[in-house]
Amino acid sequence: MKNRPIGIFDSGIGGTSIWGEIQELLPFENCIYLADSKNAPYGEKSKERIVELSIKNTEYLIGQDCKLIVVACNTATTNAISHLRQNYQVPFIGIEPAIKPAAINSTSKTVGVLATQGTLSSSLFHSTAKNHAAGITIVEQKGTGLVEMIENGELNSSKMYRTLEGYILPMLEKGIDYLVLGCTHYPYLIPLLKKMLPPNVKIIDSGQAVAKQTKAILEQKGLVTTSTEMGIHQFYTNGDEKVLKNFLLAANLNLTVSFLDF
Repeated sequence: MKNRPIGIFDSGIGGTSIWGEIQELLPFENCIYLADSKNAPYGEKSKERIVELSIKNTEYLIGQDCKLIVVACNTATTNAISHLRQNYQVPFIGIEPAIKPAAINSTSKTVGVLATQGTLSSSLFHSTAKNHAAGITIVEQKGTGLVEMIENGELNSSKMYRTLEGYILPMLEKGIDYLVLGCTHYPYLIPLLKKMLPPNVKIIDSGQAVAKQTKAILEQKGLVTTSTEMGIHQFYTNGDEKVLKNFLLAANLNLTVSFLDF
């Protein structure tokens, strides 16, 4: 039971940013990662379709005997995780934009959130903002097209820079001093963002917090692996294997990347 893998899914390669944090904190755990690139981005889909895709991914991972599932997608978390928790016994770890730490630490009392439409329009996002950002101005920005460009391997293209700049400059004009990344694809944009943002604007994403929560739940439920060997990591994508492999090049680990039509 303890040595079963952790399951992770996302609407593509973005959740590998979460996987990286989990692997760093829990190096002996095995992982199975599903990149549903064929259906990316989830953020432009209806709630019903997001739930449907999340069920599909969950049932595959349960079929692979996963002991815990990380929903490494902000849109899937905000739209589907309550349904998943009600219908499956496996523990779920979700992701939502890190509004709370940004709100607590903001001196300008203006925080930017870059996210997909599916996250920004969700009830969970609005309840989080209401509960943790009283007295704070939240500047919401929909990141239309960013996920698609990342999935297509256009991370460092001039098109990406122009598109991202068009989203960031209006937020800076409104006086943000924190930028919350509300999509797991977006941490891969941090090098570009640092070129656009002045030194006083800090970037926050949820990766480390998700890894810590994963560890805490494994410990709480007695599911921490007993292995003392480095974990084995299996990645499956229904999109372009080469794009996924490129995002994993820096990880000198025991991993495989395979195409899976799921």
